[in-house]
Amino acid sequence: MTGLARAHRLLAVVAVAAEAEAIGTVAGVEVVVAGIGRTNAASATTEAILRSGPFAAAVSVGIAGALPGGGLALGDLVIASESVYAEEGLETPDGFGDMRALGFPLGDFEGNRVPADPRLLAALGEFGAVGAVTTVATCSGLDRLAEAIARRTGGIAEAMEGAAVLHAARRLAVPAIEVRAISNTTGDRDRQRWEIKKAFATLREFWPKLAAALLNA
Repeated sequence: MTGLARAHRLLAVVAVAAEAEAIGTVAGVEVVVAGIGRTNAASATTEAILRSGPFAAAVSVGIAGALPGGGLALGDLVIASESVYAEEGLETPDGFGDMRALGFPLGDFEGNRVPADPRLLAALGEFGAVGAVTTVATCSGLDRLAEAIARRTGGIAEAMEGAAVLHAARRLAVPAIEVRAISNTTGDRDRQRWEIKKAFATLREFWPKLAAALLNA
């Protein structure tokens, strides 16, 4: 396979096997099941790019929880305009400050916000709701936590891997974006609503179209 042909492929990074099953097998897409969380996501993305690249783009794909005020319904598709690290920064009596408050860069981007590649975002924007997706280490099982995460990051949904996938790909000069289907609400755990099958159905329906759009971007 030539370098050019190899580059005309996508890397799809999912957290669990059920997400890989939902997006299925699409020509030109290599799917990697990374495991849950940022460390797994970054490590698997880096390993896949170095082992199997080059890739035209990397995509963090999976399910997510809707944050309060984001206007999302269960089963909605979300195209992340940026993937935002939630925890990195500084807690003070005056509130939370992102990495800018510490005076150190997290990467070659502003504060905690890893931007989606503009070309990829333009290719996918018509398919779903566009907004920031927050990458958390601790999921929001309390109303006050969900509200705090939404307020300080501007996220409309939360997941556990996206920013790490985009960050790792960015370090290796691979364009990247995050795509999520809403599987649950966030906030007090005993009042959350869940529709994982509906979210997987959304991924199953839209992923071939998304992959085609990205490969043609």
